[in-house]
Amino acid sequence: MKVFASAGGLMRYAALAALAFAFSAAPAAATTIERVTSPGGIEAWLVHEQAVPLIVVSFAFDGGAAQDPDGKAGTAELMTSLLDEGAGPYNSQAFQDRLDRKAVHLDFRAARDHIHGSLRTLSENKDEAFDDLRLALTAPRFDAEDVELNRAQILSALRRQLKSPTDLAGLRWWQAAFPGHPYGRPIGGTLESVPTITIDDLKAYAHRVLARDHLKVAVVGDIDADAVKAMLDRVFGGLPAHAELKPVPPAIVQGLGRRISVDLDVPQTVIDFGGPGIARNDPDFFAAYIVNHILGGGTFSSRLYQDVREKRGLVYSIADTLLWYDQSAVFFGATATRADRADETVDLVGKEIHRLAETGPTAAELAKAKAYLNSSFVLNLDTSDKVAALLVQLQLDHQPIDYITRRKQMIDAVTLDDAKRVARRLFDGGLLFTVVGRPSALANAGAPSSAGAAHPALAPMGGMLGGSGELR
Repeated sequence: MKVFASAGGLMRYAALAALAFAFSAAPAAATTIERVTSPGGIEAWLVHEQAVPLIVVSFAFDGGAAQDPDGKAGTAELMTSLLDEGAGPYNSQAFQDRLDRKAVHLDFRAARDHIHGSLRTLSENKDEAFDDLRLALTAPRFDAEDVELNRAQILSALRRQLKSPTDLAGLRWWQAAFPGHPYGRPIGGTLESVPTITIDDLKAYAHRVLARDHLKVAVVGDIDADAVKAMLDRVFGGLPAHAELKPVPPAIVQGLGRRISVDLDVPQTVIDFGGPGIARNDPDFFAAYIVNHILGGGTFSSRLYQDVREKRGLVYSIADTLLWYDQSAVFFGATATRADRADETVDLVGKEIHRLAETGPTAAELAKAKAYLNSSFVLNLDTSDKVAALLVQLQLDHQPIDYITRRKQMIDAVTLDDAKRVARRLFDGGLLFTVVGRPSALANAGAPSSAGAAHPALAPMGGMLGGSGELR
């Protein structure tokens, strides 16, 4: 969340950008990933790249918002917002001054199943940067003043959500899809739950979740294997050996066939839609990945984009993605349109998805999708941050270390019969819609003349949602 405020920090940040260019010059197949294990038994995947003196450490712990205490949704979110707000002997101001002086960037965030974090530093400052990360993870202060400041910021964001059609559509969709399940709770909590979270709750959450046995680490940059081994024990070795995670039950998307409408006086009507997806470890995953790309995977050639936008001009953009979690899998999409065209848009989306389920893709669509997905993958390797994040995600997905070199073969192996069979499996079970905007009668009385604006959640599609198939 913090920026490089000093002139020296800005100059150093220019060096960080240089590595992105240098790293992107190497083809994906040439990226060598090394498995490194510290003396203390902590494992990391390493890409040793000396082109520019930068180091990125990305990591994740199992846990996330699904581990929030009952009645205290938002605990993980509040906890992660405070990890760089003072640690060890340094209060918030002193800790931020320390980070800024050496152009060290720390970032932490909560997702549904995981706590994610990253460190970015120039290699000449790695010793102090590693100490900063160690303190943030093992000795966060959770000072009362900082807790209240961050709580106020979160509450302010939650109040804004009540007036945002995009946020409301997403919140209502997940509540209806996973009623009574941790996945149905908002990651940021609610106006009722966030005020009840205590400092003791934050400390207890950190102790339960930030542990070595559920830790995945990736390191990219100007650092060798021996130095990584020392870093792993130095930074993470002081964490508890074992997490204390409560079980999260398996869940399947509910509410199929429902359309939930929320009246909100806004110029555009937001539409979220989705249903059950396919798990990452399912043998049909890559067929589903390709079929979903054909339907609405974020490109201008997708069926939803062509039929809903290009042919009928109902929306500015429309896309969908596959999401996979530890205990569920989801197919999710979104768009926005004029209020008086919402019914037509919902009907058209449903019909187009049903049509793909019935007939499957064409051979030409399959070939085009394979070519795009194979050629575009290198875009996930054009910065050190992206590479590190990808390597952590692959570990969370239980993929092999040579996945990058095998990915093309798995995509190419999908046949047209596979695609048609999986299209039926993925899209033939009905949809859950949430529609947020003005009622049709009111909309007809004074509808704006333009088509719907772009949906913020789709830029990029995976950003708000916690993951997108494009990364894989």
